[in-house]
Parts: sequence; C-alpha cells; structure tokens
Amino acid sequence: MATTWKSKYFTLEEMTASATAKRMGISNKPTPDIVAALQRLVTNVLDPLREEWGAPIIVTSGYRSPQLNVVVGGARGSQHTCGQAADIRTVSDRPEDNRRLRDLLIRLHLPYDQLIDEYNSDWLHVSHRAAGNRLQLLSAHRIKGKTVYTKGVK
Repeated sequence: MATTWKSKYFTLEEMTASATAKRMGISNKPTPDIVAALQRLVTNVLDPLREEWGAPIIVTSGYRSPQLNVVVGGARGSQHTCGQAADIRTVSDRPEDNRRLRDLLIRLHLPYDQLIDEYNSDWLHVSHRAAGNRLQLLSAHRIKGKTVYTKGVK
C-alpha cells in the first residue's frame, strides 16, 4: 500500500483489514486521501492513546470502502468510509477494560471528533477529522432491534 505510513503502533494493513471484504471479494484498498485521513487518526488519537495505555489496542474495523460499509450494515455517511474512524477494543475485550480505555481517551483530551461507547463497552468507535473535531461523546444502545444514540457515556 503506501510507503509513507508512519505509526509507532499501528500498521496501514490493520487499519484497512476486513475479513468480510476478503471473503466477499470486495476491494477495501484506500485512496491516497483516505490513507492521509487514517494517518491523521493514528497520529492524533490512536498512537497517543496506545502510548498512555501501555498495552496493545485492537482495531476491529478501520477504513471501509463504501461497498463494504453497506455489506456490514454501517451507517450511511460513516466516517469509516473516509478513513476518519476506527472501532477499537482492549486485548482482554472485557467491558470494564474497554471503559477504562474510553475514560483514558477522555482524560487525555485527545482531539477526537466522536467517541461512541458501543453497546455498554463492547467496543469503542473513535473518529478524527482534519479540522473541526466536535469532542462528541455518545453511547449506542439497542432498543427494539434498532441502534439508538444518546449523549454522554456512563
């Protein structure tokens, strides 16, 4: 992919990996603009978070091509399709550890656009834009089979 990728902890391959894309033959190759957006996310949010966390952070979903985003049921207009978002979790994948990671991200005052605690800390969605990051904290819950977002985290 790109030779200019720089990160202490994350590879471009893990930021674009998708078992679903591979299984279904969907291209998930990012454009140079998307690679640049992923680089900003890693440089400004993920690498500093990982440094302070002191242990690996697992990226479960980074960039998703528009076609892949539809197949996995991603939100229309998802920041994943622009290379601006990643879903992350701790190695243990325990909700209490994912909450600790979320709380650390908030305490560090990193320039995130959205931080979404997904389904009681099953995983965290974090995004970053080149400019105008909103520092928006949300929680996602499933109510009657639909995902509902509320302001704040518990």
